[in-house]
Amino acid sequence: MRDGDRQIDTAHLLHSLLESDPEVRAAFDGGPHLARLLGYLVQRSIGYGLSWQGTVEDSGALPVVTADAAGWSPTAARAMEGARDRAVRRGGGPARGVDLFAEVVADRESRAVEVLHRAGVDVGELTGRIEG
Repeated sequence: MRDGDRQIDTAHLLHSLLESDPEVRAAFDGGPHLARLLGYLVQRSIGYGLSWQGTVEDSGALPVVTADAAGWSPTAARAMEGARDRAVRRGGGPARGVDLFAEVVADRESRAVEVLHRAGVDVGELTGRIEG
């Protein structure tokens, strides 16, 4: 709400994951992109340089979520469901931050991936580190 967005989108999820999950930060392999990425996300959260303010994120790249996802962009809701599915495939237990991170970067048309590209992150390489 603070940054003028109507819903939680994948860029919000990316920001939270980077701030709170060491396993997600480790996927960046200590490169300079992490600092640039966090700087960009902070600028976005304070309202500087917003190109998506007040719009709903839905890349359309993945199937529509059928569950009630009030307050979430369709793309973020799909990422949350996908994280749960990854945890089930892993053998159960709760989804981890890295499960959500993998799903967030899987949709190459999401806002989070756009943020990663703007920060100079090679998303294909990043995906390989996540899966490895």
